[in-house]
Amino acid sequence: MTTKPFFFFLVVLALALIGCSDEPPPPPQAGAAHKIPQPAAPAPQAPPQPVAQSANWPFLSEEEPGGDLAENMMARNYLLIFDGSGSMDDSECSGASRKIDVAKKSVMAWSKSVPDDANLGLYAFHKRGLLTLPLATGNRDTFIRTIGRIQAGGKTPLSDAMIHAYQTFTEQGQRQLGYGEYTIVVVTDGYANSSERLRNVVEKILSTSPITIYSIGFCIGEQHALNQPGRTIYKSADNPAQLQQGLQAVLAESESFDDDAFSE
Repeated sequence: MTTKPFFFFLVVLALALIGCSDEPPPPPQAGAAHKIPQPAAPAPQAPPQPVAQSANWPFLSEEEPGGDLAENMMARNYLLIFDGSGSMDDSECSGASRKIDVAKKSVMAWSKSVPDDANLGLYAFHKRGLLTLPLATGNRDTFIRTIGRIQAGGKTPLSDAMIHAYQTFTEQGQRQLGYGEYTIVVVTDGYANSSERLRNVVEKILSTSPITIYSIGFCIGEQHALNQPGRTIYKSADNPAQLQQGLQAVLAESESFDDDAFSE
């Protein structure tokens, strides 16, 4: 009877000692809580930049100024595109004369009516290639002599002629700081080698500059790529008298523009 209680006491004591030897887990330390990994912050992006816009015609640049400035900043500028293609050798709509002769005579007379202080230039395509004159004021005699050299022959590169006029006026516009007037005068009896290309060129000229396009269709009616109502000025000439009237109307349009500008 004495042995069992003693043995039971030893078992209880042993269990108590074992329980005391187990160290409780350390309490969690403040701030040592497990952190959930966060995705890396995206790299800072540069602020959006405004889309660069092209400068207004005539594309003046402060960093790269143009050449010498024109003496007359308000000068009128006329560049005549003369169609001397092979079809101008015909006499249709010209009576007994060839269309080339009627057109040359009309253009020569018109040039004498261009104001002395206006710049006049020329781009003519004909049998022997191209004839060009730069914009100038005191060149009327040279202009008339050059017109006299035109011979009918070849194709109708109106698109190239319009591009030349646009580039010429852009350079002159830089010299005049964008002031003044700029009119392309076209005398043609035919359709461009590529009407689609011509329409694209005309679209660029009209959408990027204040250049006026004034065309006279000699004996070809009104179905022409240069005839764009509300955008270009187009006159149909079926005889020499109408051709002369169409050319004189170029200057009348310019004078009307001046009167309207000063009356506002």
